[in-house]
Amino acid sequence: MISAIFEQFVEASPVSVMFRVLMERIFRPDKLDELFEKNAEKQYTRELLFSSVVGLMSLVVSGIHPSVNAAYQKLEKQIGVSKPALYSKLNGLEPRISQALVRYAYQELAPVVKALGLSQSQRLPGYCIRIADGNHLGTTEHRLKPLQATRSGPLPGQSIAVLDPEQHLVTDIFLCEDAHAQERSLLPEMLETVQANQVWIADRNFCACGALLGIAQRQAYFVIRAHKNTPWEALEPLKAVGSSATGEVFEQAVRITHEDQTLTLRRVVVKLAQPTRHGDSEVALFTNLPTRVATAPLVTELYLERWTVEKMFQVVTDVFSCELNTLGYPRAALFVFCMAVVAFNVLSTVKAALKAVHGVGKIEAGLSNFHLVEEVQGTFRGMMIALPPSEWRPFGKMAIEPFAEILKEWAAQIDLKRFKSSPRGPKKAVKKNEYDPKHPHVSTARLLNQKENKRSP
Repeated sequence: MISAIFEQFVEASPVSVMFRVLMERIFRPDKLDELFEKNAEKQYTRELLFSSVVGLMSLVVSGIHPSVNAAYQKLEKQIGVSKPALYSKLNGLEPRISQALVRYAYQELAPVVKALGLSQSQRLPGYCIRIADGNHLGTTEHRLKPLQATRSGPLPGQSIAVLDPEQHLVTDIFLCEDAHAQERSLLPEMLETVQANQVWIADRNFCACGALLGIAQRQAYFVIRAHKNTPWEALEPLKAVGSSATGEVFEQAVRITHEDQTLTLRRVVVKLAQPTRHGDSEVALFTNLPTRVATAPLVTELYLERWTVEKMFQVVTDVFSCELNTLGYPRAALFVFCMAVVAFNVLSTVKAALKAVHGVGKIEAGLSNFHLVEEVQGTFRGMMIALPPSEWRPFGKMAIEPFAEILKEWAAQIDLKRFKSSPRGPKKAVKKNEYDPKHPHVSTARLLNQKENKRSP
């Protein structure tokens, strides 16, 4: 039974309550500790449980606490170990554990999003779209002893994230501790997860003949931008087949070869109406989708979906703390990034509930991710003090259908105007005077007074 205080928080900040119940659902200690035991290779549990680390870092990544140290000071009694022990656990978390956490969060949240009843995209009925993209983590501070003698920025690792664009959830992630390793070195591991009737969309860094053949051999499909170094053989001339929102569309049948294996596919070329930011006047795509399933113009539209994963990276960077520059060890940095990806999935589930109630158009066009998360940050600490853990536990074990219904009930109480985005228009170019080294500074007050005097009659 929900208490009166709980109802007050629902009325005052339903977004914060929705975040918290979703965290209760995916951060259940028994499941997290079981996940750790299944995936840990060398690490083991002595005193500090993996679920405790996840709980603490979820508050740091979400911005509820500004740093690992600040969160530890607040939760020292619950953590039960020394600060060095906490950092030692973070620094040793194996990439396989971090990857398993992202997969687990998706498996828990995807049924909830489905139960919310959103109409799925019918762009490719019967096919499951996956968008893959790579990302290098930002540089860290030079705290580690091997880094103190260098002025170069230390990179703690890289990743490939896989997004389900229909549910707006990250389904999987592939991690590499060596930031200078080629992104393609992660492709064999990614190929192992490809399933039949999936359509994989990616940029040119994924365009390797072995990867294209690997996807096709698994009865799956791809729409991948052609890399200039990928060898291919034309089977017919390029012919015009229509137009898209970005330019004129052409198509031809081509063949690629890898280790005595060949694959016939389509090469779709868009001659752009406007060049890309890199100056490209045309974009070429490889696809093995049959023409009856996807015409060439539709293939180009599918490739444009790739920007949804770019938006995901932007959200985890701008809204969540996905890169803590104080954590120099690669494993700790990669774990924090995965925690931010999980936080993105929680945010996407909250937005799915809002879409189910208020409509997809309103949420996608005018809702600010920043304002939503800021609301949670401002309310969360007080909510956790006022409401004991026993108030939240029932939501962790609630059946999916009633859980989705209560999310929609709370979503209906949210005033969208409070979270409206405010995109700014393009900046106007202002002509500046040449720099005068004899006058390196100006008085702001005097310049403002001069402007007012010009306005006066």
